[in-house]
Amino acid sequence: MTADVLTTLVHALAADSRLVDDVVASARAQSPESARLPPAESRRHVAALITAGCHAFLRAGEPGDADFADARRFGAEGAALGVPVGALLSGVHGGRSRILEIAITRGRAAGLPDDVLLQGLLRLDRYGNALERHVLDGYRTAERQLDLDRRAGRIRLLRHLLLGPDGNETGAELGRFGLTAEGRYHCVVSDAADPARVRELEQAFARCGGVLAPVGGRLSGLTPRLPTLSGTSSLIVSTPPVPVKNAAAAYRLALAALQAARARRETGPHAVTELAGETALAEQPMLAGFLRDELLGALDPADDFHRDLAGTALAYLDRGQRLDLTAGSMHLHPNTVRYRLRRLHELTGFGAVGEQLTVLETVRWWWALWAWREAGPEAGLG
Repeated sequence: MTADVLTTLVHALAADSRLVDDVVASARAQSPESARLPPAESRRHVAALITAGCHAFLRAGEPGDADFADARRFGAEGAALGVPVGALLSGVHGGRSRILEIAITRGRAAGLPDDVLLQGLLRLDRYGNALERHVLDGYRTAERQLDLDRRAGRIRLLRHLLLGPDGNETGAELGRFGLTAEGRYHCVVSDAADPARVRELEQAFARCGGVLAPVGGRLSGLTPRLPTLSGTSSLIVSTPPVPVKNAAAAYRLALAALQAARARRETGPHAVTELAGETALAEQPMLAGFLRDELLGALDPADDFHRDLAGTALAYLDRGQRLDLTAGSMHLHPNTVRYRLRRLHELTGFGAVGEQLTVLETVRWWWALWAWREAGPEAGLG
């Protein structure tokens, strides 16, 4: 019976999304440097580590190297994104301590005897020690591959140019990396995190005379020209060329465009001008919510048919309000598309088929539909 209670407890820990958020918050609070990484990346790593740890815990015997693949990957991506190893391990310590606290609280609440709880905690602690070793191993391996000495100079330079000088900055070494104060450069930001992909991109931009390195947890840089990048699964956003003095403003714009493109699940290279609409709209989440509630309040997010209506309307607007193109893209009969649009019109007042919306009306409806869809079936309106 005790073994069943322990197994149930571990399964619950592995499936608890709130636990992941709690551990992420503790890790980021413990390590301000690690907290510069994008929250979504931190959450992805923590979720993978917790899941792997729980599965290893439930198996007989001690965990093997295969159980720590996510830990090594976490360490390698930390190195690739420029997080100091001390800061990375400090975050691991913070998350590990929080998991132990939660395990004790939940174990006692579940009625586990103290001796069983103690044995479980000791095993969890041994796993934590091994996890830290594998995080460090992954970090050191990636560090050797990334030529960290010269890379550290690129990081200092780009932090100075893209974030502004700090108290420790003695000056930007433009000439050392082939840049000039009079030059004009594309500002580039990517969501690449895999060390091999990061190294590949850094080398590709270097061949074009560019400088690429992690800044604030994102691979970022300046380049006089853009390399040809085909077949990449990483998202890469670039601005038109700007003077060095405008690099920080261009960087902020590229970051905003990257976030907007990620929300739309885009991959590959994109110019910020291609993402202008998405970027501008993403800067006004409250207005998106107002539009969603006002225009689509009659739709139920948990109703699959209503979600079909919204998806069809989005496809219709994305294809210039062409019925034939919408039907082809969705593999539906045109009459099905026409019926769905008519039902949406009856429920919400969305434009009738054949009546072209104006540009501004299209923006309002597209934005409301997109915000409604992204809220998910479990989200209520209001």
